Parts: sequence; C-alpha cells; structure tokens
Amino acid sequence: MALKLLFLAMIFILLLSIAGAAPENDYRITYTIDIKADGTAIWNVEYRTILVSDQDFGSFDNYTRQLQSVYLNDFTDLMKKSVSEASAATSRGMTAKDFSGTAVVQSTPTGKYGVVHYSFTWTNFAKVDPSNLNIGDVFVGGLYLSKDNTLIIQYPPGYTVEKATPEPDQVRDGMIWYGLRSFGAGEPRIVLLKTQFPWLPLVIVIFIIGAGAFIYIRKTRKENSNDAVPDITETEMMNLEDRIVKLLKEKGGSMYQSEIGKVFGLPKSTVSTALNELYNKNIIQKIKKGRENLIRLVSEQVKDGL
Repeated sequence: MALKLLFLAMIFILLLSIAGAAPENDYRITYTIDIKADGTAIWNVEYRTILVSDQDFGSFDNYTRQLQSVYLNDFTDLMKKSVSEASAATSRGMTAKDFSGTAVVQSTPTGKYGVVHYSFTWTNFAKVDPSNLNIGDVFVGGLYLSKDNTLIIQYPPGYTVEKATPEPDQVRDGMIWYGLRSFGAGEPRIVLLKTQFPWLPLVIVIFIIGAGAFIYIRKTRKENSNDAVPDITETEMMNLEDRIVKLLKEKGGSMYQSEIGKVFGLPKSTVSTALNELYNKNIIQKIKKGRENLIRLVSEQVKDGL
C-alpha cells in the first residue's frame, strides 16, 4: 500500500535534498508551512490516500494503531535531524518541537480516504530582519514535489510578498506550488516586506476628528451660555422692550428675532422674554417663517413712529 511510501516522500522534502521522481501511487501529500513574525514556522504535513478494498482499510487501521508508538517517533527523529542540518548550514540556532500525529478515515462524495496528519514547530525557520522576513536558506539542497503533491507557504499579517522565486502557481491563503516540480538550492526563496503603518493618514484623521469635536463643544457651550437666563430687573426689562420697539420702527416695522438678539448682543432667553412681554401687550406680532420668528410691530405702533 502507498502508506509505506509516506516517509520516503517526506524524506524528499524534509531532508531538503533533490530526489528522483517518486513512483506513481494513488496518494497525495500537502505540506503547509505557516510562517510567524518571529521567524517560527508551524509545519503541517497531510497525507491522503483513497481506501477502496478491505485490504486498504486493514492496512490503514494497522498504520493508525502504530502511529503514536512507531511512525510519530520516526517522523520526530527525521525532522530533528533535518532541522539540525539546516541549523548547521545557516549558522542559525534552530529547534524542532511540539510534534503531533493523527490518522482518521474521511468520507467524501468521491469515496473514503485515509488521512494522516503530522505537525511540529520549527523555530528560527525564517531569517528575521528589522523590516522583512527571508525564507529559503533552510532548503539547502532544494526541494522536490512528486506529482499531485502541494506545497503551501503562509505568511503573517502585516507582511507583503516582495519577491518569490520561483513564482507560485497560485496565491490563495498563501503561496502555492504544485508537483511535479523540482526547486533549486535555497528555493523557494521568499522575501516578505513588513508593511509600514500609515502614521501620516492616521494623524490627519485624528486632527480632523479633534478639530470637529472642539468646534462642536465650543458651539454647544456658547448655545448653553446664550440659553442661560441672566439676572435682570423689571426696570431693565421694560427698558429693553422700549429699545426693541424703537429698533423695529427704525427697521421699517419688522425684523427676525435672531437679528434683534445680534443687535443688542443679549442672550436668546433675555430677548425672548422681552418679546413675549411685547406680544402679550399686543405691541408686536410673531410670524413663523421656517425655523425663525419674524417680529412685526402692529400697524398702530408703526404709524406712531412715523
């Protein structure tokens, strides 16, 4: 069964060496390498083979029973050796840890598959610079992907791909290469550029928001100040009424209430109180004009002024 070829295929890529083409088998391997900002890589190796006959199911069941005691240990030893060789070649301290392995049978519309999944963490997998991540120097001897096998390299948020050699066959949730393919020494070689935070646009936005808030607060305070009722004596109120009548006569008998307040520079509440008194005495009329009041002297008051 093709399961016995799992580690042979993994040796091709995980020992970072170029190998000859693997025999045709009804299985597929997907290598997913998830790069973190600190250069750590989370490796996930998924091996999938279709299960048709009773012999296929029996062989997969036997593999599953030996996964933890045999095959996971083999995988761990293999990867630790690979990481050690890459560390020596790059002069960068590296470790391989957090190994795990699972095996399950999955049912799909196209049939049942045996799925084996291995994962581990590779520290210092990528070379970290202040502004970028460099990937590829650990692939000392290059890589080989058998037919129908897939390599996926994912990168962290906040980074963009500045260069990838060779170019990926597809970009979807990471850079994807499909087999049959042979990579050269140090490939795939990828440079990830750290995205600069857009400080200037942010400062401009904050300034605009702050200025708007300042204007709004100042306007609100001014309106509240105008609405406050100041202490004013009865004599002063009567004097204000006379001044309003005189102003209306000078202006031809009518003015908007807001204009009267501006002329005297008094709070809205004070002007409104004086106008209410004049209205109650039948000296003026209040005519609604949109959102404003048009204040108009009754005809007799206009004639007396003339």
